Amino acid sequence: MKKRKKYAAVLVLSCVLGICPAQAKAGEDLELYARSAVLMDGSSGRILYGKEPDQPMPMASTTKIMTCILALEEAGGLEGAKKTVCQVSGEAAAQPQVKLGMQEGENFYLSDLLYSLMLESHNDTAVCVAETIGGSLEAFAEKMNEKAREIGCEDTYYITPNGLDAADQGGIHHTTAADLAAVMRYCLVSSPAAADFLTVTSEPSYTFSDTEGGRSFSCVNHNAFLSMMEGALTGKTGYTADAGYCYVGALQREDTLLIVSLLACGWPGNKGYKWVDTRKLMEYGLDHYRMVNLTQEELVLPEVTVQGGQQETVDVSAELPSVKMLMKEGEQVQRTVRLKSMAKAPVTAGEEMGEVVYLVEGIPYVRALVTADEFVGEYNYAYCLEKIMEEFCL
Repeated sequence: MKKRKKYAAVLVLSCVLGICPAQAKAGEDLELYARSAVLMDGSSGRILYGKEPDQPMPMASTTKIMTCILALEEAGGLEGAKKTVCQVSGEAAAQPQVKLGMQEGENFYLSDLLYSLMLESHNDTAVCVAETIGGSLEAFAEKMNEKAREIGCEDTYYITPNGLDAADQGGIHHTTAADLAAVMRYCLVSSPAAADFLTVTSEPSYTFSDTEGGRSFSCVNHNAFLSMMEGALTGKTGYTADAGYCYVGALQREDTLLIVSLLACGWPGNKGYKWVDTRKLMEYGLDHYRMVNLTQEELVLPEVTVQGGQQETVDVSAELPSVKMLMKEGEQVQRTVRLKSMAKAPVTAGEEMGEVVYLVEGIPYVRALVTADEFVGEYNYAYCLEKIMEEFCL
């Protein structure tokens, strides 16, 4: 019985904080072309709008954002990539269009190939990068899947580094709109190579040659979103017969970072659907949400009673992180405090006394431990004798 109860008794205090950003209809249908889509708050990772966000689907060349960030991290950023030589294998050279046209045995610097990968979406480049970083395509795919698990992607499975439709004993090459947005957020917010990722993917054009200078190549960024909206940061398009048109991109305006991911957003004849959906979702986020600091309200905690202590109560406190999140009008932030109703002496400074939880629309986003601020000794024979001696000496 004792193991099942964390506290002998618990005091629960709850309050709703008054936070009211701009009006929007709950569950509003934005009538998107994409079969699956997500609008994410890049600062917190919270999904602001979703259409079948957890439906597994092929993701085509949006896969390459994972290939790029892994290569950057493994190489030690762009500076390290400038020193890393990639030799073209027969398998890389044999990849289908869209391709750089590299030839077996040629050598390139990894940094140059990353622009080929992200601006032109070259499939042969993706394989050459993967083989250089992973040693083999299979080993690189395992790195991709391991990184996806680290990010928290719950339904993503990589087989190829370029996103071409594929299947093996583990299933088909796939992700979800929610996972794809999370990978982009990692590339921009959490990765140690985030700045370099942005440098590569936002470049309008790039020219390079093989390491011997024998052939030169020019790349143009095909991400039309970069010139479509103010604050557009980055993105990656994709298309295969199974996946349809796909896209993942990000926009930054002041303290608002929005990420959009789209899967199965039309097939040939409807190439522009992804841009219509991207603009619609970005504008929805900009119009209906504003940034709020969840933990900005002052937190005043009651003292906790100490049983058998040298003093009757102990002061407690919680170190709250500053957590910012995009919110819209009508969404409620609730703060719940769980405290021990009584602590048994001795109490040590820093001892756990409970927790503070901040919930948005009933979902917890912030947790912080409540701890004792000071030591409280036992009220025992030794303490009483000490007090008597103090009185006698005085």
